[in-house]
Amino acid sequence: MKNHLSLYAWLFSAAFLLAVNLLYYPKWKIPGAEAAISWDVSGYYFYLPAIFIYKDLKKVGFREEIHRKYQPAGSPYQAFQHEDGNYVMKYSAGMAVQYLPFFLTAHALARLLGYPADGFSRPYQVAISVGSVLIAILGLWFIRKVLLRYFKDGAAAATLLILVLATNYLDYTAINGPMTHNYLFTLYALLIWLTIKFYEHPAYSKALGIGLILGLAALTRPTEIISALIPILWGVGSVAQARERMAFFVRHWPKLALAAAATIAVGSIQLIYWKYVSGDWIVYSYQEQGFSWLKPHIRNGLFSYRAGWLIYTPVMGFALLGFITLARQYRQLFPATFLFTLLFIYIAFAWDIWWYGGSLGQRSMVQAYAVLALPLASFITWAGRRAWTAYSFAALCLFFAYANLWWTHQAHLGGLFASEQMNRPYFQRIFLRNHVPDEVQKLLDTDELFEGERKNVKLLKEENFESDTATFYCHLPPIEGGHSICLDAERQYSPPVEVSLSPADGEWVRAEAAFRCEYKEWNIWQMTQFIVRFVNGEQVVKERSIRVYRFLDSGETKRLYIDSEFPEAPFDKVVVFCWNANGSKPIVVDEVRVEVFED
Repeated sequence: MKNHLSLYAWLFSAAFLLAVNLLYYPKWKIPGAEAAISWDVSGYYFYLPAIFIYKDLKKVGFREEIHRKYQPAGSPYQAFQHEDGNYVMKYSAGMAVQYLPFFLTAHALARLLGYPADGFSRPYQVAISVGSVLIAILGLWFIRKVLLRYFKDGAAAATLLILVLATNYLDYTAINGPMTHNYLFTLYALLIWLTIKFYEHPAYSKALGIGLILGLAALTRPTEIISALIPILWGVGSVAQARERMAFFVRHWPKLALAAAATIAVGSIQLIYWKYVSGDWIVYSYQEQGFSWLKPHIRNGLFSYRAGWLIYTPVMGFALLGFITLARQYRQLFPATFLFTLLFIYIAFAWDIWWYGGSLGQRSMVQAYAVLALPLASFITWAGRRAWTAYSFAALCLFFAYANLWWTHQAHLGGLFASEQMNRPYFQRIFLRNHVPDEVQKLLDTDELFEGERKNVKLLKEENFESDTATFYCHLPPIEGGHSICLDAERQYSPPVEVSLSPADGEWVRAEAAFRCEYKEWNIWQMTQFIVRFVNGEQVVKERSIRVYRFLDSGETKRLYIDSEFPEAPFDKVVVFCWNANGSKPIVVDEVRVEVFED
């Protein structure tokens, strides 16, 4: 069978994505914050029930009932109230357009299957989740067709397997497929394929298809309008080819005009929506969020342990190296793919929330993999020409695939991936492990974790607050004795426990206290912090803290401690206290101990 390796790779990829979606982590079965239609997806999706079920696109008055019933996390409808009183969706309508076939199918079946036809019941969750995997499978099919135009069957097969097994494309298709990135990947794949076919045999139908895809990509994420570089520059690798392309545009200007008209027509859906709900043709729906065009966060976006693209998806470094080999092998493909990638990375990381919320690595890069598949295949072709490079490359890819599967598992069922909180110490401590002590979670807040045997332990001070006139009270009972410190919305700080200290007293400080809460605080930014501060005179020399609620459940009483190494800078005392981090949930603190020790 011709090109059988890439066909088998595509079939395997399709089966694997479906298996992960249906068997490993079926989000369509999970309620609340982990449902298929939750968080950002609910914001993309809310157009559909507003239009087809509730006939209420302006007020979305059903939103509170949906939120109470399904609790799809965060701001479930991702909308804000405009000055005219109507609600404007935060996200543009492109995803709603793409969800439409799956939504209509679910809506037709919901009552027949005994479910509420309310837009959020099980049939809708299944349709959006599984339908998104089908979109991914379609995108991989067209990427395979594109790759086979330029590369051998084996390189195309390897590229597909690397994308599916060794990159976060897996997470954003099989599990979080309803996010924009999966759909945009497929749009890019279709765009490249249609562009190739258009330049082979120019036709109005192909021009129309290119225009519709460009418009839909921009309607999904406005910055994706840069996808227009692909049809404009595709196949232009020299000055002579640039002249030929200009002549081609002159000869076929009516087809280009049709493509532009189609792009504008699709994009105008958003303008019409804004005008309908707000009275304004253009509304900046992201409000306080925006771009730092002059100071893009490129270093963080690529290499940060919080969400760096090449930290969590290092195999795509081969795609970047592949631009070198692509320029040599297929010069005509280099300008379009390279310039697009440069501009895409710049725009993606100019966004001030460069880590893109609860992202596994850099989800913002996933749609660009459709373009990066070409330099990746080029690098694979180069590596395959020599035995030592082929085997070395294969070994690295197997390792990266294992790491990617591990990260994907930890982001969902394993629990070690801490979305939006990852840092270097925690990353290095958990990497490729499946079980670590609970104490390791402290590394999410501090870069110091003492795990050895303490020596020369000395108690410096113990405070039970029994005689403290500043004792704070609340309805929670004290932990020990008659009094405990209680922090809540009104009382944010505990009285500081201060101890004179010098470098000669030891090497580490351990602060320990007992804590009791009524209800667990899940918002990490409002979790009570237990703080150790080294001070010299009035100057803070060093400070370390841990978030207490990482280790404390509702109604639980627990002793917790934090260790901090003596700083190199001069200090004369250590101060221990708690801060409720602007949270409102009451928490009781008692029996504070301050010790020093050596390692």
